[in-house]
Amino acid sequence: MNTFGETITLTIFGESHGASIGAVLDGLPPGAALDWDAVRAEMARRAPGKNDMSTARVEKDAFEIQSGFFQGHTTGTPLCAIIRNGDQRSKDYDQLRHVMRPGHADYSGKIRYHGFNDYRGGGHFSGRLTAPLVFAGAVASQILQGFGITVGAHIRRLSDVEDRPFRETGEPAATLAALKQQTLPVLNAGTAAMMESRILKAKEELNSLGGIIECMALGLPAGLGDPFFDSVESQLSHMLFSIPAVKGVEFGSGFSLAGWKGSEANDAFYYDDDSSVKTRTNHNGGINGGITNGMPVVFRLVVKPTASISLPQETIDTDTEENCELSITGRHDPCIVQRAVPVVEAATAWTLLDILLSAKGRQAL
Repeated sequence: MNTFGETITLTIFGESHGASIGAVLDGLPPGAALDWDAVRAEMARRAPGKNDMSTARVEKDAFEIQSGFFQGHTTGTPLCAIIRNGDQRSKDYDQLRHVMRPGHADYSGKIRYHGFNDYRGGGHFSGRLTAPLVFAGAVASQILQGFGITVGAHIRRLSDVEDRPFRETGEPAATLAALKQQTLPVLNAGTAAMMESRILKAKEELNSLGGIIECMALGLPAGLGDPFFDSVESQLSHMLFSIPAVKGVEFGSGFSLAGWKGSEANDAFYYDDDSSVKTRTNHNGGINGGITNGMPVVFRLVVKPTASISLPQETIDTDTEENCELSITGRHDPCIVQRAVPVVEAATAWTLLDILLSAKGRQAL
């Protein structure tokens, strides 16, 4: 299905080279005042064609509201937005009907949809479909702000270049906000130039790079979520793995916990000066038993190197049923990590809003 959520649902639609892509946001509370300029700013962070580190395809990602917003507020009925595609070069993809790109969904998608899938630019499998996801997340972020909840992310690692990690017990909200102003969102300013250099070198070599994105949510109250199948980790992971190229997610100290003892991994509770319950460490990423404990929710995810590269690769021709070689042409990102940062924030914001509203019930804001 192309719909996600419980109390609020998000449906995304369209193909990379179709007339438009878009989103339907259903179940939003009535009465939310939305700043469309702020939404446009988030869309611009993800948009392609802005510098040498991204694809040359230029899309403004301008959205058109079709329903669900009236006289400055959400109506509570489905909020629908479309984003028209404008810079398609479908001829670049003619041979990809039958010559399968390694690392892409060309083959698996052809089998799944019995050959009727739109293969141009990856069709519905394209990273282009993250634009409506960013739209939904930008809307969700504004509603979350009304509850004192902030989401932010940075590039923790790009190729072999590492940024400093988030402080596990929390960063100032201003720090998360400042990251949104950066082309390469990092906490140590000096690492951005090194990351850019790695991306441009990979582009020159007709290759691509991957990396790790770290995300933090501040201000979540304790008690959100459910154990087992609807745990906060389960719901976030479900959404995060829906982002193209994401191949791994870890919460808190994640896989490092495998080498620790319980005395090291447990987060000791204490009462703060204002009698708030906190933990001295946050190795569990703000979640115990699938339920928020009031500390920042922290996780990292791996984004694989962009699958479209211009180096010759071994593959298959499904028309001739023979092995062949493919050198991919067209316009592609040498690295999608920097453009994926706002997508991760958006996916997180939408999921957390759904979890929050499921706990509160649908009420006018």
